[in-house]
Parts: sequence; C-alpha cells; structure tokens
Amino acid sequence: MQTHPMRSFRHAMAAVFFMAAMLAAGFSHAAPYAAMVMDARNGEVIFARNHDTKLHPASLTKMMTLYVTFEAIKHGEITLDTQFTVSRGATQTTCVCLGLRPGQKISVRYLIRAAALRSANDAAVVLAEGVSGSVEAFAERMTRTARAMGMENTTFRNPHGLTQPGHLSTARDMTILGRQLYFDYPQYYNIFSRRSDFAGVGNVPNTNRRFLDAYSGADGIKTGYTRAAGFNLTASAKRGGKHIISTMFGGSSTAARNAHVAELMDIGFSRAATRVASVAPRTPAYQGRGAVAVAQAPTRNGDDDPSAAAKTIRLQTAVRTSPRPAPRAVQAPDDAILLAVRESVDAVVSDIAGIAEAVAAEVGETEVAALAPEALIVTPPPRPERAESETPADVSLDAAIAAGFTIADPDDVAELDSFDGPTHDESSAVAADSTAPAMDMLLAEVVDTEAAEIDTNEGDTTPVQSAQAPVEMAEFTDESDVTWIGASESMLAEAVADDALILSAEEQVQLASLDQGAGRPDTSGIILTSTPRTQSHDASPQALAAAVEAHLDAATSGGPEIVTRLSTSDGGRLWGVSLGQFNSRSAAERGLITVKMAEAAALGNGVSRIRQTSGRFEASVAGLTQSEAERACLRLSARSMDCSIAHP
Repeated sequence: MQTHPMRSFRHAMAAVFFMAAMLAAGFSHAAPYAAMVMDARNGEVIFARNHDTKLHPASLTKMMTLYVTFEAIKHGEITLDTQFTVSRGATQTTCVCLGLRPGQKISVRYLIRAAALRSANDAAVVLAEGVSGSVEAFAERMTRTARAMGMENTTFRNPHGLTQPGHLSTARDMTILGRQLYFDYPQYYNIFSRRSDFAGVGNVPNTNRRFLDAYSGADGIKTGYTRAAGFNLTASAKRGGKHIISTMFGGSSTAARNAHVAELMDIGFSRAATRVASVAPRTPAYQGRGAVAVAQAPTRNGDDDPSAAAKTIRLQTAVRTSPRPAPRAVQAPDDAILLAVRESVDAVVSDIAGIAEAVAAEVGETEVAALAPEALIVTPPPRPERAESETPADVSLDAAIAAGFTIADPDDVAELDSFDGPTHDESSAVAADSTAPAMDMLLAEVVDTEAAEIDTNEGDTTPVQSAQAPVEMAEFTDESDVTWIGASESMLAEAVADDALILSAEEQVQLASLDQGAGRPDTSGIILTSTPRTQSHDASPQALAAAVEAHLDAATSGGPEIVTRLSTSDGGRLWGVSLGQFNSRSAAERGLITVKMAEAAALGNGVSRIRQTSGRFEASVAGLTQSEAERACLRLSARSMDCSIAHP
C-alpha cells in the first residue's frame, strides 16, 4: 500500500523534469529578434532594433519573388495570362503547397495569388522556373535586384524562403522591399490586402488575414515562418494621411507576432509627422534578360555545407554590330495594270483631240486660236527704265510733281527769297502786295465765294466782304496764315516718301500738259501753300474745296502754278469712344482718369465727357480721329476694359 504512492510521486517528478527540459530547450532555440518601423511616405526610420542583423527571412522572400515577376510583366517577358508548365521539382517542394501536379499548365495570375496569399512554395518555384528557366538563375536575379534597390545585406538562394545556407536578409532590407512594392507596382499591391482569392485550383486564404482584421488601416503585406526564422511579418497600414511600414523577425507565435507588430505600428503613427511630402524611392535598374547570370556550382559537402562555393559565369550578350535591316522588296506593277492604264490614257487623249477638231470645224480656226491658253495670259507692263542722262535731281523732281507739287516761276522765287512773310498785323497788306498777285486773287475769290454761300445758306443779311477789306482778310488769315516755302529737291523727295500729298485727276492732266511742253523750267524753288482754316461761322470744308477747284483754272492760267490743299487736321476729329455707364459720377470720373492714363497716347487729344441718362452716368472721350478711336478701343479691349466707338 505504501509503494503505490511513492511510484506515483516518482512519475510526477519525472513529468515535471521533462517539461522543464522541454521549456529550456525551446528558449535555447528561440529565433533572434529584429524590428524596424519606417515612414513609407519619405523612407524615414522611426524605430529600429537589430535592423541590420542578417537573419532568415522565411516566406518574406516571396515579396522579392513577386517583385521580379511584376518586373518581368512590365518589360514584356511574360503576361498575366502566360501559361507555365509545372515541373516535377516544383511539386516536390516541402512545406506549404498549392497542390500542383507535374505537367500541369497554370497562368501567371493564379501563381501570383497563390504565392502572395497562401504563401505556396510550389507556386513560387513554378514562377522562378518560368521567368528565368531555373531556380538558381531566378535567385541570382533576385539578389541583383536587391542590390540595385539598396538591400545591401540580403542574399537570396531560392524563391520561397525555406532555410538554406546563405539565404539571409535583415529587417531594414525587408522594410525597404515592402515600400518599393507599394510605390513601383501599385496596380498589383492590392493583392496583399485580399482575405482570399481564386488561384486556379480553388480559393486560397490569406495567411495575414488575422492582422488585417485586427489592426485598423492595415493593407498588407506578407507573413513568414520557419523554425530557424521564427514568426516574421512585414506589415503596412494607413491612418489619417500617414503610411507606416514595419518589419519584425523572430516572433514566438502568430498571436505574439501580430500583437508586437501592432505595437510597432502604433509607435510609427504616434511619432510620424502629420504633413510629410511623399517621395517615391528610385526604381531599381532592370535586371532581366541580357544581365549578368550567376550559376551555382555543385557543393562538395551538400547543400548544408556553409563553405560551399559559388561559381560566377558572366555572359556577354551585347551585340558587337548592328547591321542595317534589308530593305523591303518593292514589287513592280503587273503588266496587265500598266497596259490598262496606257489604254485609258490613249482613249482620253483621243477624245480630247476629237472634241478639238469638232470645235474647230464649227467655230473656225481663227476663233479657236483666240481661245487658246496663250491668249488668256496677262503680261504685266514693263517697268520703265531710267534714261542714262536722267540725273537723281530729275527723278526727285518727277516724284515731287507726281506727289502734287508744281513749278514756280523763277521771278516769283527771286522775289520770295527777299520776302520774310507777312505778320498778323500786316495781313491786310498781303492782299495788295504785288509779289503774289495770283495767290491774292485766288484767296480773295475763295473768300467772296464762301461769304456768298454763307449768305445764301444761312440767310445772313451781312454784305459780302471783298478781298480788298483789310480787316476781314486779317480775320480770315488770323488762325492759319498763308505759308510760303522754298523747297529743295531733298525736301521734295522726303515729302514724296511720306506720301504727304495725293495727285488729283485734274492735276494729272496739267502735269501731262506740262511734260509735253518745250522743256522743264528751273527747279531752284517751288511754291507750296496751305489753305486757311475757316472758323466756326465759315462754310464746311467740302464747300471750300469746291470753291478752290472752281477757280483753279483761273489761278493757273496766268502766273506761277499754285497747289492748294485743304487742311483737315481738326476737321476729322468727329469720332469718340464710349467707356460704358457707371452708377455714380465719381465712378465715371475714376473710369475716365484710369482710361486716359492707360491710353494717354491715343486719348490725350480727346475731350472727357460725362452724361447722365436714366440715373446712370455715361463716360466718353470725344474729339478724336477715326484712327485714334479705333486704336484706343482695340487697346482697351485687349485689357478687358469696356469700349465702343462713337461714329460721327
């Protein structure tokens, strides 16, 4: 009876010692811990612990497997619908598998879903063999891509992440890889946040769905586990405009790993700045076809020998010459086509010839010749050539005569040289002066004619004043005196260049008769006169011009020829511009001031006016010429200011 309790006690003690040994063994083989927290917007490191320690990444490796696959799709090596054949080696991969069979064909899109969600090792092997031809070549491409990306402490030996000597990475490098996936391939990044998806042979669940469901804002990325690595996770989450990526190596369980990664994410969100400029990382150089290939040499002591060496084979794939492609052969047209075209042309020519003969028979050869194309050609008149004896002075004189100037008598020019011109006080003497009788007679007749028209049109009973009345003549010439100018040939040429005068039809007839005379008179001087401007009570400019033309023959029949031209310097200022209506007079005044300051050159000679109509005030500028009004409105419209032209 006493031995039985002792036996039970011994059994209990043995069980306790066994459990203690198991726990001790478990702690002694716990995976090393490493962690990093990064602001995904600009790559700033927020928290790090053992982040550069080389550890086993486990299935975090598949992030690079997928990145290289996405790169191959981007550069046209494969497509999402490309069919890969499953090899026997892929079906013999240990651990988690999709359940593929040797010889089975499956598209790339399903392999991507299986590797990203289910973390299927056989799907990763099929991708590696389909993209690069072998697992080794694909692993080397993964390593080259990692170096180009800035993952300095990472070396890949396989596409699935099973423990293998030399297959190592760090928490920093995996965080960099997760951020690169997000920025470089956003069109595929949503795969990591799916809870499940169809992978060709059935629906596969996401191994990270617990963290996605438990942590607010989580959108990926990848889990991993091996006995040597422990429970690993690279996670991503967004909250309030912030984006945090964190990586943890060496978790003791799925729950413990998820809880610790949640703490790391909370640290990131609490320490990250609210407003940070997003700066995408540089996309690594393409490491696909044509890059350096590295093949693994057979190891002496098996795959587990850490001293196993690798042999590097560099393939020179760049072409040395680039020959010009052969030109595309040009096929000659068929003989039947050429014969048909020739017959068509001959038929058209024959028809045209028949029509020409018929027309010639009906109309006659003379009329047909008149209808020939040569008769329709208009030949321009030949340019007149200058005679060798013609001097530049003669050319200048011809240009002056063509512009409207006339030749003065030499005796009159001599008298003009000694005449200083009448003053305002002596204006009455001009009418009686014998030095210019023809001019005085013409002006007197013009005044008499205009005064008579004024009496007739306005009913004025004032007697007609003659040219001999000194006071009335002074009033006529007070505003615009008669000007006597002795013009040289250089001045005439300049006047012609400026197009100052226009030759009328009658003056052209006189010029023709002058050219047919016995010879050219002396060109030492020419008399130019300007017609006086009438005051407000005088007749219109049109009536004055008619009077001058009526007496032109009488003035030119005896004595020097005189060219008169009506001054229209102020007679054309009948235009204006309207600047719109304003609610108050002060607003209209401000508008006028603003516009006249902006367009002082065009509106400086105008008169500002403000008129009240129906409670509103219209601002305008009057007293402008047509060109000034049009130019001012064009410039004001270009400045988005209201403007309309007021016609006379």
